[in-house]
Formats: sequence, structure tokens, C-alpha cells
Amino acid sequence: MGNVDIVRGAYESFAAGDVPAVMAALDEEVEWTEAAGFAYAGTYVGPQAVLDGVIMRLATEWDGVSVTPDELVGDGDTVVSIGWYGGPFRETGKQVHARFAHVSTFADERIVRFEQIVDSVKANEAMT
Repeated sequence: MGNVDIVRGAYESFAAGDVPAVMAALDEEVEWTEAAGFAYAGTYVGPQAVLDGVIMRLATEWDGVSVTPDELVGDGDTVVSIGWYGGPFRETGKQVHARFAHVSTFADERIVRFEQIVDSVKANEAMT
């Protein structure tokens, strides 16, 4: 399975609510960076930190959040995903429709680095 297929599978697993499959794509020492200015900004190291700091927050703070890639481009150990975030923030009921780019870096068929680039203004508008 190629790196693009692994990333595609992670998005599909997230959409299906299969968190263990998403987490299986991550290296034990993954460095996951959420964009500055975004509510979850920071770098999370290790799958448990990603689960607690990002995945579970998305699952509990949003109603049916979607992370939908329009395009996946792979070049060696790097996969870039371009797409849209969608869904309502539970506390406000406001919908998000924010563009994202994700950069996933691989080693031995596992994601070792992940960087989120997002229109944080649009995301934060839904949260306030």
C-alpha cells in the first residue's frame, strides 16, 4: 500500500468513526502540528497526545465534523491533502466551511509528521 492510499484510508476511517484505524496510521513518535491561530494550535507528540488533543476534541466538540480531501498528492515520503472542514460546533451551532491543507510525512509506511494549514478565521468563527 502506498502513502497516498494510507492517507486516503485514514480520512475514510475518520469519516466512518473508526478511530483505531486512524491511529494505526501514526508512528509511535508522530509530531502532529495544528496551525497557529486555530483553537487546537500546537504540536502533539505521540498518538495518545494526538488522540487527546485533537481527535477526541473534534469528536466531542463538533456534531458530525467532516474532514473531506478534494485532492491527495504524493511525492516519495510526503503526501499533501487539500480539502474542506465542515460541520457545526456544538456550543454555538454554527457551521464551519474552512479550507485546509495537510502535509503528512512518512517513514516505514507510518506518518511521522503531520502539519495542518487551515483558514483558522473561518474555523474560529464557528466556535465563537
